[in-house]
Amino acid sequence: MARHGGRRGWYGKVVGAALGVTLLAAGASVWTAQAGSVGGSSPKAGASAKRASDVKPVDVTIAHASDKGEHGVNITIDDGPDPAWTPQVLDVLREYGVKATFCMVGTQAQAHPDLVKKVVAAGHRLCDHSVSHDTTMDKKPEAYQSREILDAERMITKASGGVRPMYYRAPGGAFTPYSRKLAASRGMRPLGWNVDSKDFERPGTDAIVATVEQELSNGPTVLFHDAGGDRSQTVEALRRVLPWLKEQGYSFGFPVR
Repeated sequence: MARHGGRRGWYGKVVGAALGVTLLAAGASVWTAQAGSVGGSSPKAGASAKRASDVKPVDVTIAHASDKGEHGVNITIDDGPDPAWTPQVLDVLREYGVKATFCMVGTQAQAHPDLVKKVVAAGHRLCDHSVSHDTTMDKKPEAYQSREILDAERMITKASGGVRPMYYRAPGGAFTPYSRKLAASRGMRPLGWNVDSKDFERPGTDAIVATVEQELSNGPTVLFHDAGGDRSQTVEALRRVLPWLKEQGYSFGFPVR
């Protein structure tokens, strides 16, 4: 999995805020895990919390496959939520009846809890994408990796109203054996990707669509973004890619757990 060069600049603006929340939820209870059926409504505020020991560990290997099998495709959306672009992405997904996995940055989730709740209410799944989107996490001490992963988990869970992330995607694919094991112990399957749409670079809608069509043979998990800048090309690309995938006989699923 290739790293996205030059992506830390946008997230550098939130690093200071991220450091300030490192111990925000220390000692807090762990919310109930997200239900296997994602079509239902999000838990009500004040729902009974479970202890950390009730969280069921999952596989530590990096997931790429789809729960829909050989002809399944996983749409994954990274870096949000963003007030300008996440609603537009949600509208396109709803238009084509597609459920996706949203890999959220902790500070973004904290800043826009209403959008996190909308994502959950629409039947999509949540993924922990760290607190500050540090693509050099794999070069940092384990204590730092732990704060980035666990603080983001708590921030996303709180913003959602109690729904926990089901996956962990390392920024830029910067996984380590430690981070994978830690995430898996918290019930978050490490999540990779097979097709990088390159939408973050804003190469043009045609280029994004062509990349997905050409690289889909690499595997079912496709990477898009709903934050980090102007995502209008992403929105338009989704409007073209989603019906094309249906025409090719693919069904939309979630990454395996």
